Amino acid sequence: MNLTHTSCFLSTAYMAPVSYYCCLAKFKEICIENHETYSRQSYRNRCSIYAANGILNLSIPVNATNNTVIKEVTIEHSENWQRQHWRSISSAYKSSPYFIYYDYELQPFYEKPFKYLIDFNEEIQNKFLTLLNLSVHPFSSLTYDKFVENSVDLRELIHPKKSNLFSLPQYNQVFIEKHGFIPNLSILDLLFNQGPESKEYLLSSFI
Repeated sequence: MNLTHTSCFLSTAYMAPVSYYCCLAKFKEICIENHETYSRQSYRNRCSIYAANGILNLSIPVNATNNTVIKEVTIEHSENWQRQHWRSISSAYKSSPYFIYYDYELQPFYEKPFKYLIDFNEEIQNKFLTLLNLSVHPFSSLTYDKFVENSVDLRELIHPKKSNLFSLPQYNQVFIEKHGFIPNLSILDLLFNQGPESKEYLLSSFI
């Protein structure tokens, strides 16, 4: 990765992993890709949390094909996924040190209906940026460019099937004694376990 650049491109993401937020903490300018086509089995509509049995993947059901432009992807609400996700989150983190300090900030996202995936992702990401005290203000792409200049392209590098970009130190997790430390889970895991120290963790993690 070329660290001489101060900006990067990221895909939209549902409660993105810690490595994604490391980028939000370290780069001065962040462009979120709004014009790519939808990619299945990515963080665009999926996140991973630490539940009692280990990693639990939460996926937002969407109406999309591989040819659907990401800004046009709509959320499928027939499954009542918001209730299911919030129950899973509450069950996994209710005993974490900072759950009671942040749950009321996040629960409304699981009660308010959203039509477009990208709008939900953006709003909940902005909430995390506030809770993490990060001053970056991501902006949306206006067109799709396969290759970007003078910026680090991370749109496909932060992906569930690819290795972590950052070296992520261990921190205490609710079920660490059962399954050990699991790195690069959703930012939710870091925030509920580390609270106000989360920002320093993101800044101190290195490539």
